Formats: sequence, structure tokens, C-alpha cells
Amino acid sequence: MSVIVEIADAVAAAINDGTYAEPVTAERAYRPSFDLEELGELKVTVVPRSVTTANLARQQSQVDCTVDVGLQQRVDAGDDARLDALLDLAEEIGDQLRHRRLAAYPQATWVSIEHEPVVAAEHLDERSTLTTVMSVTYRVRR
Repeated sequence: MSVIVEIADAVAAAINDGTYAEPVTAERAYRPSFDLEELGELKVTVVPRSVTTANLARQQSQVDCTVDVGLQQRVDAGDDARLDALLDLAEEIGDQLRHRRLAAYPQATWVSIEHEPVVAAEHLDERSTLTTVMSVTYRVRR
């Protein structure tokens, strides 16, 4: 199995091992596309995003693997309290991953988290759906 897929699976497992303000079940997917009816429930999806390989030494490389962690849920118009709660949840998930090794892939070192978009405005406007994405990068030496 490729390193990026193993890391994505390990990130989903790490998220699922956490304790949050509300229940969370993360799943790895390649295409997180859901019908509006499915988004009545919170969806947390881990998607392999990118791999960057750089020279580290003569016979060694550093491989940076980035996975996107997306949270999506349909939200009633004007329900700012629910939007706030979902962004709090995203932050809790980020806290679960930050500065920690992945139990299912301990050779990967956490590098960074980028949270963009914090709120995908077009999803909120057109589909009444909060979509927020965190890109999490881990480094492996190979």
C-alpha cells in the first residue's frame, strides 16, 4: 500500500480515537461527494491530497504527505450557533492530530496543519452546507 494511503488511514484512525464534544466517525475516501440528504449527519472524510519528495541525504529522501480532513454538514440558514459548534469541532480534531505521532503509522512525523477554507462560502450559499477543510502534513524518511 502506498505511503499516502497508509497515512490517510492512520489519520482517520487517530481522529476516531479522539474524544470530542460530539460523536465523530472519520472515513478515508477519494471523492467526498454526498447528496444533501446524506449531509443531515456530520461527515468527516480523510482524502489523500499530495506527496512531495525531496533529497535528504545521498541515499535518503524526505517524503511529505498531505491529507485533507473535511467536515461537512447541512446547516439551517442563519444557524450561526451550529456553524460555531462545527468550527469548534474542527479545531478539536486539529488538536487531536497536532504534534502527535500516528499510532497506526508511527514512522510519520507531524509537520503542519493548514485550515483552508475555514468555511467554503459557496457551499454555504448554494447548498446550505458547511464545508471546512484542514490539510494535515506528515513527514516520512525513506
